[in-house]
Amino acid sequence: MSQSRLRATFMRGGTSKAVVFNSRDLPADPALWDPIFLAVMGSPDANGRQLNGMGGGLSSVSKICVVGPPTRPDADIDYTFAQVSVKQASVDYSGNCGNMSSAMGPFAVEEGLVEAPADGDAVVRIHNTNTGKVIIARFAMRDGEADVDGDFAIDGVAGTGAPVRLEFIDPGGTKTGRLLPTGRVRDILDIPGLGQVEASLVDAANPCVFVDASALGKQGTELPEALEQDRAFLERMEAIRCAASVAMGIAPDIAAAAAIPSVPKVAMIVSPRRMETLSGRVLDAGEMSLGIRMISIGQPHRAVPITGATCLAIAVRVVGSLPHALAWAGDGPITVAHPSGATVVDAAVENADDPARARAVHGAVYRTARRLFEGQVFYQAPRLAQAGQVAAE
Repeated sequence: MSQSRLRATFMRGGTSKAVVFNSRDLPADPALWDPIFLAVMGSPDANGRQLNGMGGGLSSVSKICVVGPPTRPDADIDYTFAQVSVKQASVDYSGNCGNMSSAMGPFAVEEGLVEAPADGDAVVRIHNTNTGKVIIARFAMRDGEADVDGDFAIDGVAGTGAPVRLEFIDPGGTKTGRLLPTGRVRDILDIPGLGQVEASLVDAANPCVFVDASALGKQGTELPEALEQDRAFLERMEAIRCAASVAMGIAPDIAAAAAIPSVPKVAMIVSPRRMETLSGRVLDAGEMSLGIRMISIGQPHRAVPITGATCLAIAVRVVGSLPHALAWAGDGPITVAHPSGATVVDAAVENADDPARARAVHGAVYRTARRLFEGQVFYQAPRLAQAGQVAAE
């Protein structure tokens, strides 16, 4: 079968990896992108491995980013994120990826989309088209390229690198227009087979629903493999996610919510406690503000999405929310413990004790990013047409 090709770059951003395109190398009509992205990633793959494409069989490595000129005056670039399903012929644009956001500034500079000093600090204002929000990326330059050498470490990523600071500006209401979409700090969701479940529904960076692990009969310290084997747990988390989507006004009904798998994110959270990580390292209660286990596209996340950690940190600042009640946190940075270790996030909320007036001022986090290779990515045209037909159906 004949193959088509496109200029592309493969990058790591935080604990994710993605194929990154300059928008000028893609069809001008975004309606033509989905079949290309499916073929490039190797989806759909009933085996869940994406061996026929660039994907890695997990949601964290089945991603596409598109970067191009800005469409608003307060930004330097536009950045569109696409979450490609592993087993289904679907491409989801409903949310952002905070981890990959850390790679967008360096990519833009090295593509010549943004000017930056040959040496010194670069600042890139990123307009994420998925959420309509601006993210400010700050990173060091060396000899005309984004610096990748440094001693900053991220749990879940081997080695160290140069830090990229991401500032999510006014991140509230990305999908719903409100930090607290229901106007309440806690809601009661009716879940089939589980009954009434208390949750906090928060829309910041990405909309998320947070549930106390004890309400699910869990400790909140379980590792991803154990959660993957508990089908009843995953079904309940999906039911909670769909119910929250309707309550937040993201979807009109449960069926529509099921068709938007990437938002809201759903997570169980716990107060600080001893927990083991995927590397075997043990975190003590004193090393965290609270713990999280997040589900991403139906799979237990190996770490925590940056947008999820940012939303959680903002929720901690909202008086009366479940995260606020469970966290050990003062006014300083918030340490979120996850299966791979811990992520430090900073957040500020105005009118934190008034649900009607609460506003997320910002959320900030540090990541590392690196260009892995660049060149041309190949995809098979006949498979592309077939995938497009399946997606259309």
